Amino acid sequence: MKIRRFSATAFAAALLIPGLAACNGTGTGTSDASATPGASASVAPSATTSGSAAKQALLDSTNAIREGNFRFTMTGAGSTAEGQVHEPSQSAEMRMTIGDPSSDLSMKLDLIHAKPDSWVKLELGGTAAAQIPGAKNINTGKYQHLDQNRIKGNRALGFDFEKVDPAGSAVLTQGVTEVRQTGDGAYAGTVDVSKAAEAGSLDPAMITALGAQAQSVPFTAKVDPQGRLSELVLQIPAAGQSAAQDMKITYTDYGNAAAAQKPPADQVVEAPQELYKLFN
Repeated sequence: MKIRRFSATAFAAALLIPGLAACNGTGTGTSDASATPGASASVAPSATTSGSAAKQALLDSTNAIREGNFRFTMTGAGSTAEGQVHEPSQSAEMRMTIGDPSSDLSMKLDLIHAKPDSWVKLELGGTAAAQIPGAKNINTGKYQHLDQNRIKGNRALGFDFEKVDPAGSAVLTQGVTEVRQTGDGAYAGTVDVSKAAEAGSLDPAMITALGAQAQSVPFTAKVDPQGRLSELVLQIPAAGQSAAQDMKITYTDYGNAAAAQKPPADQVVEAPQELYKLFN
C-alpha cells in the first residue's frame, strides 16, 4: 500500500534546519493552545459507536485524500502551514511559517510544485537571520527554481505526486488503538504514533523522545457529512525538554481545490548552492 503525504512538513522543518530550533526554542516546545481552540470541548459526552466500527469509519474517512484534490492546514510546534494539492494538474502549493518575526530567527516558505518543476521563496527573519550561511543569496525575495535531482527525497523541499497527503492521516488512523464516536461525525481515542514515522505531520525524533508514551497519544477527529476527514488533532504529551502540544490538521474543499500557479518568470532565479546546504 502506498502512503501518501506532503513531504514538506511544518512540524519537522525547524529540526531539519541547523540553528532554527536553538534560536527560537522550538526544540523546547511550548504548548500552543491557540492551535486547537476547543479541541477537548468538541468531544460530546455520549458515545454512540466504539471499537471496530468507529475505527473503520476513520480509516474510510481518509480515502478521499488519496484523490489529491483538497485544501489543508497544519498547526503546531510553533509552526503553521496551509496550501492545496491538485493532482489533476500535477501541482501543489504550501505556505509555511516557523517562529515569530520578533524572535531571534523565523522562516517563511512558499513552495510551489507544478510537475516537472518546483520553486521556493524563502524569507528569513529575526536578528540571527544574517548569521545563516549565504543568507544574502537565499533571502532574495524571489522564487528560486529547484533542481529536481537535488531535492528528490528531501523531506523539506521535495514533492512526490505519489504521496499527496500533507499529514499522512491514513498512516495515523491505521495506528489507532482505541476509538469511540462521541457525537455526530466526531471521534476520540488514542493512537500509536510509533507506527506512524512516515506521517508527514510527525517528526521521527519527536516520536523517539516520547518513548512509551508514543503508543497511546490522545486524539480527536471530525468527519464531514460525506464521511471525509475534516479535522484531526493529536494531543502530544510532554517529553524530555518538549512541553505538551496539540497538532491540528484540517482538510477542506475536497474536489474543488485550484491548480497551483507558477511564479512569474521575472520573479524566478535559480536556487543557489547555499539553499540546498541549508535544507540538507
